[in-house]
Amino acid sequence: MSDILRRGRLSSTPDEDMIKFTSSMSADKWIFEADILVDMAHTVMLLEQNIIKEQDCSNILKGLLKIREEGIGKLDHTYEDIHISLESRLIDLAGEDTGGRMHSGRSRNDEVATCIRIRLRDELLSLMEELSDLCKTLLTKALDNTVTLMPGFTHLQHAQPTTFAHHLVAHSDAIGRDIERAMDAFSRVNRCPLGSAAFASTGFALDRERTCSLLGFDTILGNSMDAVSTRDFLIESVSVMSNIMINLSKLAEEIIIWSSSEFSFVELDDMYASTSSIMPQKKNPDSAELVRGKTGTVLGSQMALLSLCKALPLSYNRDLQEATPNMWRAVETTRGAVRITKGMIATMKINAESMAEKSVLGFTTATELADTMVREADIPFRTAHQIVGVLAQGKGDPTLDEIDNVASDIIGESLSDRGLTETMVAEALDPIRNVSRRNIEGGPAPDEMERAIKVRLKELGTIKENIAGLNRDIESALKVLFGIVKEYTGKDV
Repeated sequence: MSDILRRGRLSSTPDEDMIKFTSSMSADKWIFEADILVDMAHTVMLLEQNIIKEQDCSNILKGLLKIREEGIGKLDHTYEDIHISLESRLIDLAGEDTGGRMHSGRSRNDEVATCIRIRLRDELLSLMEELSDLCKTLLTKALDNTVTLMPGFTHLQHAQPTTFAHHLVAHSDAIGRDIERAMDAFSRVNRCPLGSAAFASTGFALDRERTCSLLGFDTILGNSMDAVSTRDFLIESVSVMSNIMINLSKLAEEIIIWSSSEFSFVELDDMYASTSSIMPQKKNPDSAELVRGKTGTVLGSQMALLSLCKALPLSYNRDLQEATPNMWRAVETTRGAVRITKGMIATMKINAESMAEKSVLGFTTATELADTMVREADIPFRTAHQIVGVLAQGKGDPTLDEIDNVASDIIGESLSDRGLTETMVAEALDPIRNVSRRNIEGGPAPDEMERAIKVRLKELGTIKENIAGLNRDIESALKVLFGIVKEYTGKDV
């Protein structure tokens, strides 16, 4: 088999080290199916534009179906990339007079950029679906825990009582924004560079809108130089994934803390835990630790992409070959982490008793006590803050007498004389009443949380419908392409 790429301009053959150094075949397995689709759409368009003959189109499409059936393993992996290897295999099957026509009006530059976008859009759609499932899992778990008391934290110090539902919905809202970011990135990924050739377009009368439509893209990239050289869509997509992983890592960190004996808030299902090789009593939250650890993998991929694309002159440069492996690594890691996190949340046991017991440690009701003084005794909040701050230095919950003594020192009169009662103090120090009073939108009160969760579940249904709609649009376009391929080959795709 002759080297269809090097045989004209170059005389020497690369040695094994050079082949290994320059080859992208190991990463190109991600875009094998996409490459077949691009070849099919380009071939159909060449026929429709009278650039190739019908018989050549038919034979090329038959060859492409044969290659698809054989799989990537049948290709010659000594070539530097999948595109030349695939074209070489096509020429073996159809002959050069036929197979050699497929690349008319096209470069590997616009071809690879199109393939990457096709595969990445599919990965983004799958990622959005998985994120939606994670959100639903968080919200469903929250709906079962609207009255499950727990301590809220700032600086990892006990702050105010809240509910487990309130905490879970906070994480769900963060993931919801990640879905929005992924959807936004998708809109820029799903743009077609095909027809830009090397960078200066082509003298062939290509119909770029036709290939764009057949491949299910929303629109074409207008400038041929920008179309082949930009990898901003990779940077944007991996940036979205980095944000997802940061959010997952925050949740993972909390699961790790909550699983400790000091907290004992949750227990992971055995499927998501490990034990020690020497300490038989151990149950380690390894899955959460790995989500936290793999965040570094995705952040590293983002930094690699930024470094690769920095200061590259227009248009295409071979440096960009190193961009896609980092992107695929980020995709694979992020999607796996989302699925594992969903499984951990869905199956973990909640220790409501321990949560409730610790919900009042560290005088977490102090804020409500200060608020009660403001409401009932009509003093400025900053004064109430000072009074409660002094009381916080004592032991146990303060009594009305203790409150009056401190108030007398600070403002010269007791708060009981201003309307504060023992009942009001007791209610302020009750964590359940604390939470129930916080019933404004976004607060942890059980009724408000139940309302908020139901609203979010409804919104999530709309998001899922939108994702399904994007999938249907792509499937409909490819159905048209596959119908044309069947017309010229007599075979189902």
